[in-house]
Amino acid sequence: MADMADRLAVTKGHGTENDFVLVPDLDGALGLSAARAAALADRHAGVGGDGVIRVVPTECADDAAVRAQASLARWFMDYRNADGSLSEMCGNGTRVFAAFLRREGLETGDEFVIATRAGAKQVRVDGDGWAVDLGPWRLAEPGTADSDGFDALVHLDDGDPYSALSVDLGNPHTVVALPESVDLAGIDLTRAPLVKPQPAHGTNVEVVRPVAPGHLVMRVHERGVGETRSCGSGACAAAVATSFWAGTTDHHPTWVVDVPGGRLTVRLRPEHGVELAGPAVLVADGSVDLGLLPA
Repeated sequence: MADMADRLAVTKGHGTENDFVLVPDLDGALGLSAARAAALADRHAGVGGDGVIRVVPTECADDAAVRAQASLARWFMDYRNADGSLSEMCGNGTRVFAAFLRREGLETGDEFVIATRAGAKQVRVDGDGWAVDLGPWRLAEPGTADSDGFDALVHLDDGDPYSALSVDLGNPHTVVALPESVDLAGIDLTRAPLVKPQPAHGTNVEVVRPVAPGHLVMRVHERGVGETRSCGSGACAAAVATSFWAGTTDHHPTWVVDVPGGRLTVRLRPEHGVELAGPAVLVADGSVDLGLLPA
């Protein structure tokens, strides 16, 4: 067995089965390359996850815009998708990150701020889980939606495209209004949907079906990952889009969003604010032989 100095400590966690590999880098000396993140996220040769989160002091972040958050947030959620690409942040990941900080005593309060590439995010204990204030949402291209509330077309299969709306939550989303005649479970999300117009940096695609007022069900294809069991910011985007189509975004309702991995709560706030709440589970702790990982 390799000496512990030659091993990388990791924790596996998930939020509604959107799973992550957390890598503590408490002095900022480790770093995390795209290749190493992809290797850790590999479900066959690595630990396996939809993404990798490096836990690092905000003051040690490579990005100056993130370091500027150090006066508000001690810890930076350095998030990479499963393919190693950088992402602004992850709604489910923020809750898992918060749960890890509390468990390790890196934060001790019931409410604190974490740093992300999408800005500082307030997190708080919420029942048996965590809630995160994701800040303001906006339509990705304000004023471009047509009279029916759509600004994009999405090809999910070889048939006709579906109408969709682009929503920005610090990371990009395209929400598809699935016609009642189409079975949500039968949609093929094994390949990346084709979005027109194509966003410059890609997009997460949510396929949504309202169940009742304030209640919807969805599936999601995440950029750089594929279909996942859940997407927290995607659930928020789905609630925003469904409210926008119904003309109720100014009523600040609470939405229940069912995903394959469980249930999330989305609370729309004044001034286009949105809060995401749900479980955060730390499943296992271990270590990986550094000799098996790329630099």
